[in-house]
Amino acid sequence: MLKDITLGQYFPIDSVLHRLDPRFKIIFTMLFIIMLFAGNSVWTLVLSAVFVLMAQFLSKIPLKMSWRSIRPLLPVLVFTAILNLLLIDSGEVVWEWQFLHIYEGGITTSIFMIARIVLLMVGSSLLTYTTSPILLTDAIEALLSPLKRIRFPVHEMAMMMSIALRFIPTLLEETDKIISAQKARGAALDSGGIRERVRALLPILVPLFVSAFRRAEELATAMECRCYRGGEGRTRLRQLKAGVGDHIGLGVCLVFLGASICVNFLKL
Repeated sequence: MLKDITLGQYFPIDSVLHRLDPRFKIIFTMLFIIMLFAGNSVWTLVLSAVFVLMAQFLSKIPLKMSWRSIRPLLPVLVFTAILNLLLIDSGEVVWEWQFLHIYEGGITTSIFMIARIVLLMVGSSLLTYTTSPILLTDAIEALLSPLKRIRFPVHEMAMMMSIALRFIPTLLEETDKIISAQKARGAALDSGGIRERVRALLPILVPLFVSAFRRAEELATAMECRCYRGGEGRTRLRQLKAGVGDHIGLGVCLVFLGASICVNFLKL
């Protein structure tokens, strides 16, 4: 199951979305999140879904990759949807049995919650799928550059965010190896009550933290050996330059965002 999580991975293929300026792609993602949560209308979700499908098509990322990023969250989505169905009591009663009642408001809230989380996962994952960690670091640093005037460590913050995204797949792979090794030694990780399962996590968490600290130390040593001294005087191999496609994409995002706000304002 852990191997199915693709958050933070980069897929180096040639596509329209891969060739866009990473600064604009971060802006696109932020505008998409605003669009997704701008209103409670069905048409807002439809516009967001159309936007995500367009981006998915332009990125040439297989749909199965997006499905792999969503599949581990299915139990959480189902559990949250059931809670909304049983706890929200607005609207008319749709179904009842003894003390259980399901209302229209609970069904609507559950549908909107699942749709938003799925679209959010798919849309935001395209940012890391189509942008390398180095370009993502440069883009974050460029967007936060005005904060340098107040001596905010922009470069260091961007580097930490990029490294965190970069090592998510590595730590997930390491966790899967540790779980497999513990099961091979006879550890019962999937049986017993909640207390037994919590205790069974200790043989996983301890070597995982040790491995994470070891990797962090090795990375720090490698950066020091390459005379890394932060953002001062640092040059870049690739200069970020916005093109016509970036401005067209920004215009498309603004059109979708404006349409979503209008739909919510008109209460369609």
